[in-house]
Amino acid sequence: MADMATSVFAGNAARGMSLCALHNGGGVGIGKAINGGYGCVLDGSERIDEVLRNAVPWDVMGGVARRAWARNENALSTVMEYNRKMDGSDQLTLPYLVDDQLIDDLFKN
Repeated sequence: MADMATSVFAGNAARGMSLCALHNGGGVGIGKAINGGYGCVLDGSERIDEVLRNAVPWDVMGGVARRAWARNENALSTVMEYNRKMDGSDQLTLPYLVDDQLIDDLFKN
């Protein structure tokens, strides 16, 4: 899922975060994961308020989407609720869930 970390990193940079990092996963195994992080100088300005309104949901929901695509039930329900609440202004793509029995049958044959 390195592409997700890269997307979130680039999205945070485009949304105006003060610091954006794309780095090795560290604790999950050197060289086995890519993570992103961000920081923002909170100066009390309306500009920074707007940066936070745009960047924080992008970052957080990127992580939720990543887990939904891995078929995590809580993440799937969170994405469905997010899409309902954000109807018309934002949307996360849900995975197409295949019946496990179909997969099992494919490998048996």
